[in-house]
Amino acid sequence: MLPATRTRTLQLGMIVCLCWATSPSFSAEPRQTAVFVSGQDGYHTYRIPALLTTPHGTLLAFAEGRQNSPRDTGDIDVVLKRSTDHGKTWSAMQIVWDDGANTCGNPCPVVDRTTGVIHLLLTHNLGSDSESDIVRGKAKGARTVWHCTSSDDGRTWSKPVEITAPTKKPEWTWYATGPGIGIQTGTGRLVIPCDFKADGGKTLGSHIIYSDDAGKTWKLGGTVQPDCNECQVVELSDGTLMLNIRSYRKNFQRLVALSRDSGLTWSEPKSDETLIEPVCQASIIRLGTSEPKKATLLFSNPASKKRERMTLHFSDDDGATWKFARELWSGPAAYSCLSVLHNGEIGCLYERGEKSPYETITFATFPLSWLTQPLR
Repeated sequence: MLPATRTRTLQLGMIVCLCWATSPSFSAEPRQTAVFVSGQDGYHTYRIPALLTTPHGTLLAFAEGRQNSPRDTGDIDVVLKRSTDHGKTWSAMQIVWDDGANTCGNPCPVVDRTTGVIHLLLTHNLGSDSESDIVRGKAKGARTVWHCTSSDDGRTWSKPVEITAPTKKPEWTWYATGPGIGIQTGTGRLVIPCDFKADGGKTLGSHIIYSDDAGKTWKLGGTVQPDCNECQVVELSDGTLMLNIRSYRKNFQRLVALSRDSGLTWSEPKSDETLIEPVCQASIIRLGTSEPKKATLLFSNPASKKRERMTLHFSDDDGATWKFARELWSGPAAYSCLSVLHNGEIGCLYERGEKSPYETITFATFPLSWLTQPLR
């Protein structure tokens, strides 16, 4: 019997082949639904979307519920909605983590397909500490790293447990898990993309944390520097890990770094000239393996020099080139997270609005043929 991780990869590969083989001459526009609306359900703003498809096909849409303002610190809770019908309808909102007036955030989930357990990595700090004080090392408390799990398809969650000591260097002040999702590699390793700041904010870098024992313990992997932070990770066809990274190099291009030792060390980051960014988070996922045995990847971000124009890109050669691109929303947009649904469609949970990107977190779903068909 094949391991669960390998079986899932083959299933995703079959989805890719099926989408190519059955693509109609024209696909309907994506279906889009506002899942979180700022000002509703007791929160001023919702930010930092994360989307996960569970082994049972349930969609989990995570976000930060920011109680009093859109700022990155203050009274912030981790909230969740579930969908059991491919995103057509969503459950009432549940609170995964609320620590009073403190900041609970940066949800970054990953599912262990051997055990079925969903792992959620998070960060925490005192709500009274501003981000600038944390970055400069002037805060009363520290930015800490946490882990919780669900064994019932996201219905309930364990109490978060702190894992800061093995996953954060003492000199790092700011720290973020994700934003977005983690992956499980072909060897079974759970990998969570993260970032950090040090030296009063002068040093910005990306890194990963990982678990080789089904989430019982977590370790710090390799770092990528300089001038980068929020990142997402994907496994390529030969087992190489790719970090796709938010850049501060002022050229409006994403950075890419590679690891051939499962994330323990990383190559020098290089710009991807095709992937334009306004200094913002982005999402990248692997669909499967196409001919001649290269990974098929999807990428989403606001493809502009400012936060607007949420755009999907398609690659069938391990991200070496991006063959197709299609705009999902032309207006204000920011963070996003992609996932493959069990019906074979693609889901994108992203920040979207008419005047500001932070008015809603919207779920869009579409067949792969919508992205890969020629524009009329």
